[in-house]
Amino acid sequence: MSAAWADRLKSKWGIESNFSFWMIMLTFTLAGSSISQIRPLYWGLLGFTKEHPSMWVKVPTYLLLVFPTYQISLMIFGTLLGQFNFFWKKEKAMLLFFAKPFRKKSVPPTA
Repeated sequence: MSAAWADRLKSKWGIESNFSFWMIMLTFTLAGSSISQIRPLYWGLLGFTKEHPSMWVKVPTYLLLVFPTYQISLMIFGTLLGQFNFFWKKEKAMLLFFAKPFRKKSVPPTA
């Protein structure tokens, strides 16, 4: 079995150690598993069922509640597994990406 996919990810992410790579993969696994347990709690608290409300309500709710919870859980599990710097760098890049449309564009002075 070839581990070429793992080597490609390590190269892309700038990771040298196999141990760090597997701790990062474990972090993604734990964060995803925790969200699959938390999302039904959110839906229950909000009174969501399969029939009610429509996807037009569920999707924005997911983006506003579940997505940030996933990001926080990545940071928590990443810190516990010794990968804080890796995940913090990714979080900062994501926040800058999402903030880009809201930044003021500098207007060059006219002569």
